[in-house]
Amino acid sequence: MATIQSSDLDFNTIKNSLKTYFQQQSEFADYNFEASGLSNILDVLAYNTHLNGLIANIGINESFLQSSQLRSSVVSHAENLGYYPRSKTGSSIDVNISVSTSDTTTASATLGRNTVFTGSSEQVTYNFQTLEQYTALNDGSGNFVFKTSDDSISIPIKEGTQRTKTFLVGETTESQVYVIPDENLDTTTLKVDVFDTATSSTFTTYTNVNNAIRIDPTSTVYIVREVPNGYYELIFSDGTILGQAPQAGNKIVVSYLAPSGSASNEISTFEAASLITINSVNYNVTVTTPTGTSSSGGSEKESIDSIKLNAPIGFATQQRMVTAEDYKATILENFSSVLDDVAAWGGNENIPAVFGRVYVSLKFKDGINDATKTSTKNSIITNLTDNLAIMSIDTEYSDPITTFLEIITTFNFDPDQTNLTSEATETLVENTVKNFVDTNLNRFDSVFRRSNLLSTIDDLSPAILNSRMEVKVQQRLIPTLNTTADYTVAFPVAIASPDDETRKITSSRFTFNGVNSSIVNKLDDVSSNLQIINATTEEVLVDNIGNYNASRGTVTLSGFNISAFSGDSIKISAVPANQSTIRPLRGYIISLDESTSAANAVIDYQNTLATIST
Repeated sequence: MATIQSSDLDFNTIKNSLKTYFQQQSEFADYNFEASGLSNILDVLAYNTHLNGLIANIGINESFLQSSQLRSSVVSHAENLGYYPRSKTGSSIDVNISVSTSDTTTASATLGRNTVFTGSSEQVTYNFQTLEQYTALNDGSGNFVFKTSDDSISIPIKEGTQRTKTFLVGETTESQVYVIPDENLDTTTLKVDVFDTATSSTFTTYTNVNNAIRIDPTSTVYIVREVPNGYYELIFSDGTILGQAPQAGNKIVVSYLAPSGSASNEISTFEAASLITINSVNYNVTVTTPTGTSSSGGSEKESIDSIKLNAPIGFATQQRMVTAEDYKATILENFSSVLDDVAAWGGNENIPAVFGRVYVSLKFKDGINDATKTSTKNSIITNLTDNLAIMSIDTEYSDPITTFLEIITTFNFDPDQTNLTSEATETLVENTVKNFVDTNLNRFDSVFRRSNLLSTIDDLSPAILNSRMEVKVQQRLIPTLNTTADYTVAFPVAIASPDDETRKITSSRFTFNGVNSSIVNKLDDVSSNLQIINATTEEVLVDNIGNYNASRGTVTLSGFNISAFSGDSIKISAVPANQSTIRPLRGYIISLDESTSAANAVIDYQNTLATIST
């Protein structure tokens, strides 16, 4: 008996399968399906089968974290793993706030919570607010400088619009749902106060469960989760777990900031939106920003790809810090507003090995000032490692080390294959190299693979016939001027062995004994000694200023004393033993030195016949 074969979801395949089935029936042996009314019926049947199969396929895909496409599905699967995706976050910055008055008698002044300061970026004005109340003491001459509880003059302000939502708690027999109808909520700014009654002024402040280290029957915590429509829901205890629960008749007041995300980053000038009143007199507020700092940390909601990556890692940590991945996942989950990336490794993997320690390297977002960096490091130890890590294991910070790549790309270029000039194509290739590094590197544990970049360049245009690439790695040294000292510069990879043809070690220029000089290695196949040479004439000024260890990737300078150098550091460049793969260690980050990288086109008319002269 004939059967319908329909394992393919393609519409035409399904319809043809139906036709085949009918053609095998005696009633339709000579029937012209293409010219008949029955063809319309087959279209409907095929479409219905196609649609049902598609829905079933989508339904199965949405049942798993890695294959889900809808954000609501991905968020739901992540929550099943105990991972709550990051919300939209507002940019923040630490500023100095003061008031100058003629009042020498008033002892103190108060800067209220949610005091607004404005800053502009690209002709758009953003509101930044204080999240706490601060106090300033009169210095005796009428000047007030506001300080934090730990006596710091750095006052944090965060971007966003202040919003409030109020709920009344119903009877315990009713299902309590507390949804905040705002997709732009910054969960890090949530303040949840539970009042005894609708008219009471007495309240208890609840804490986000992610910030709670220990929970007992008296704890007051809440969970905030993203719901399918993008809003956020508050969940409280039922009275048996997660501590206390709001009681019938209580009033829940939720206040938070709705930020603009990354649009408010990189703002460095602020003004107070209003005057401050001290002893019934209004005064102007002075806001200053520490030199070289700007607002940072603003970001959009965590992306679907990021959730898929982080949720399984977060599940594996199980609120404890044992492995290196535990440290990375837990720190990123709690401090993602100021951190781009985290690296962690055990003391046994460190060089030299130090047992009983875990080393952590933090890559902060651009614009984060030193005060915020210090407070973040202190908070990680106080709130995380002291409570979640193994006892007797100390956390030690290791600043990230940037290794710069110097990439010289040479490509054969056929002008007949494109409307672009060779110069424009060189610029295109240089931008491609930069975008490749920005996208694939600039973070911990990233690996540079030359073949991947060359493939991308070759695919840019049919005019690029082939390409090759010379790669160097670069570290930077800031020596003490006019002081004789020894220095060691460490590279994250092995360096090529010396030979008598090419320099393996070179440096940018500096002033030595009044001469414009640089460092190079000797041109021979035995010695790894370094020399100081005249950068113009290549005359040897010092025959032995140190050496380099090829296998360890270190450059050592002995008795180095110079009077000046170009730029903000001396760039020491090395040819890696393997230019095809640059794999950094531990706390190293790979970036690109655009000033020493370039692309060069070699004109090659591929349709021109080659001749060999005899």
